[in-house]
Amino acid sequence: MRIFIFFLSGCVLFLVLSQAFLRRLGNAHHFTPGRPLQQLSQGAQNLIAQSFADLDVDRLMDYHVHLVATGSHCAGCYVNADFYSWKHLAKRLRFAVYRDASGVRTLRGADRQYVNQLYNMIQFGQIPGRFVLLGFDAVHNADGLADRKVSEFYVDNDYLLDVAELSPQFLPAISVHPARKDAIRLLEKYAGRGVRFVKWLPNAMQIDPARKEYVPFYRAMRRQRMILITHAGEEAAVEAASFQEWGNPLRLRLPLKEGVRIIVAHAASLGKAQDLDDPARPRIPAFHLFLRLFTQKKYKKQLFADISAMTQFNRIGEPPAVEPLKTLLERPDLQSRLVNGSDYPLPAINLVIRTSVLQRLGYISPEERVFLNEIYDYNPLLFDFVLKRTLRHPRDSRLKLAPEIFMEHELLQVK
Repeated sequence: MRIFIFFLSGCVLFLVLSQAFLRRLGNAHHFTPGRPLQQLSQGAQNLIAQSFADLDVDRLMDYHVHLVATGSHCAGCYVNADFYSWKHLAKRLRFAVYRDASGVRTLRGADRQYVNQLYNMIQFGQIPGRFVLLGFDAVHNADGLADRKVSEFYVDNDYLLDVAELSPQFLPAISVHPARKDAIRLLEKYAGRGVRFVKWLPNAMQIDPARKEYVPFYRAMRRQRMILITHAGEEAAVEAASFQEWGNPLRLRLPLKEGVRIIVAHAASLGKAQDLDDPARPRIPAFHLFLRLFTQKKYKKQLFADISAMTQFNRIGEPPAVEPLKTLLERPDLQSRLVNGSDYPLPAINLVIRTSVLQRLGYISPEERVFLNEIYDYNPLLFDFVLKRTLRHPRDSRLKLAPEIFMEHELLQVK
C-alpha cells in the first residue's frame, strides 16, 4: 500500500509539474482586460506610441488571425480526437500549450473563452484596426467527402461569420476545400454575404494548388473578386504528414494564371521544396522559390505576402542559412506588396517568442528588448505589432519594415 501511495503521489506531482511547465511554455504573459496602459514603464509606453506615430490607424490591418473551435459552442466544429488522447502524447501536449496561450481554461467553454480572449486583447489592449479571422475547412478526398480522421481541426464558416459580427474590427476569411462537391456554391454564397477572403493551408488540408481540376474554383474566385490567403513553405504548427510539398510556392502558378489574387502567408519563410523549374528537382529553400515568383512583373498586381510568424525564432534564420527577415528588410522594392499578419495565437505562445535571439542578431537593442518583454506580458498581440514596427536591419538601422505594410493594401481593399 505504501508503494502504491508513493507511486500515486509521484504521478500527481508529475502532472502538476508538467502543467506548470506547459503553462510556462505556452503562456508567459499575464493579459488582463482593462489593465491601464499607464501601468507600463514610460519606455514601454514610448515604444508603443512610436509604433503608431506614422500610421493611419483607421487603415490598420492584420490579415492573419486564426479562429479555432472545439465544438463547445459551435455545432460541427471540432479538433481531431488525437489531441485529447494520451496515445498521442506529443499532440496532446501541443494542444495543451495552444489552449493555455489562447486563454482556454476549460474544454467545456473552450470556444467562448478563445473568442473572449481575442476580443478582449483587441478591445481593451490598445490595438486599433481590423483583423481578418481565418476559418479552416476539413480535409476532403477525391470524392469530395470530408475525412474527419485526418483533419487536424475544422471551423464552420457560418460560425466564423457569427464571430466576425461581434465587432466591426473583425473580417471573415472563409475556408473552402476546392475538392468539395459544393465548393463553388459556397464561394458564391459567402461572396453574396460580403466575404472577400478564402483561407487555405495546403499542407494540412491536403490541397495541391497546381491541380487542374481546381481551375473552375479559381475562376469562381476571380468572378467573385475573392482573395486567397494561403500558407506556403513548410508547415510546423499543425500536422502536415507527407503533404508538405503542397506548400511549394511554385504550385501557386495555376491560380495566378487564372487571375486569382493571392496573399502568401509567412512569405514561405520556412523549410525546403522542390525546384519545379529544374529537371533534377533539387530541394531548395521555399523562400527562394517564393522570391522567384514575387519578383516577376506579371504578378505585380496579383501576388502579395504577409509577414506573419517571420519574427519567430524558427523562421528568423542565421548565417549561413536563409535569412528571410533580413532579406525583406534589404529589399524595400518588395515591401510595397507585403502586408501585416500576427498569426494569432502563435504570438501568445512563449515557446516561439525569443527576444533574446532578436537582440543577439542585432534586430533590436538590449533596452528595446526589456520594453518589448514588458509589452508581451501586457498583451502578446500588441507586442507582435510593436516588435515588427521596432526591429531594423542588423547592419543598417535605416532599413525597417515600411509603414504601409501595416495598413490595408489598396489592391486588397474590402469595402
